[in-house]
Amino acid sequence: MNPILVIGGTGNIGRQVVTQLTATNTQVRALVRNPDGAHLPPQVDVRAGDLTCPDTLDACVDGIDTVFLVWTAPAAAFAAAFARIARHARRIVYLSAPLKTPHPFFQQPHSSRAPAEQIERAIEDSGLEWTFVRPGMFALNARHFWGPQIRGGDVVRWPYLAAPTAPVDERDIAAVAVRVLTEDRHAGMEYVLTGPESLTQYEQIATIGSVIGRPLRIEEVPAEEVRRAGLAGMPAPVVSMLMDAWAAAIGQPAFVTSTIEQMNGRPARTFRDWVTVNAAEFRG
Repeated sequence: MNPILVIGGTGNIGRQVVTQLTATNTQVRALVRNPDGAHLPPQVDVRAGDLTCPDTLDACVDGIDTVFLVWTAPAAAFAAAFARIARHARRIVYLSAPLKTPHPFFQQPHSSRAPAEQIERAIEDSGLEWTFVRPGMFALNARHFWGPQIRGGDVVRWPYLAAPTAPVDERDIAAVAVRVLTEDRHAGMEYVLTGPESLTQYEQIATIGSVIGRPLRIEEVPAEEVRRAGLAGMPAPVVSMLMDAWAAAIGQPAFVTSTIEQMNGRPARTFRDWVTVNAAEFRG
């Protein structure tokens, strides 16, 4: 079997995909911009490449059959980079988002939505075998959302505390991706991945406090204040999208799928499971 190429292998999901693939003794190649700083398992074939410079990609895709793609480069660079990839690959597994899920949380306008839809159309029209992996809200967002406040004290101030989501563990996302990458029965499939339970943001913050053994005082922040002041250092368009999504989600359960259990043969990890493993992120 030819190596599987992972593009985005140093990110949160891609790194998990690389690690889990190597655990199955699968040959893995990783395209990274800075090989010296990749810190991937020693058996991984790490090659330098830049998605914004197509000429750097040929050595990365030569001899490749299957590609796992996390696209983080500018949208304008996709066409040229994908043309190089498609010359060699037979199939591509793209980490996308639940763009088609009919739940208001996932249907709010956002500047990255149109580029993601364009990438999907290009992949669908390419003639390659394709699979889209569509995770919902990442559990790991808790590090950025609430980690700084919890490490700094016992008060967490946050908007839309009643808004529910179903946080999904990055290890479960990667496990599904590994199944798709190493099996031949997933062409044309779209897998929407969520955690196993609908939890309000208040419940998620309280879960962190319970796991680390610290009672937290959780206070609602008015939406208007957050829109003016920003949120956890996130870009303004992202803040706006999240605020609209949380507002739209209030009053109904989060969208929950059983796809992870069906694919992996075991239940999806709970948010408490994720916090337990990552408790050090919240201890000062």
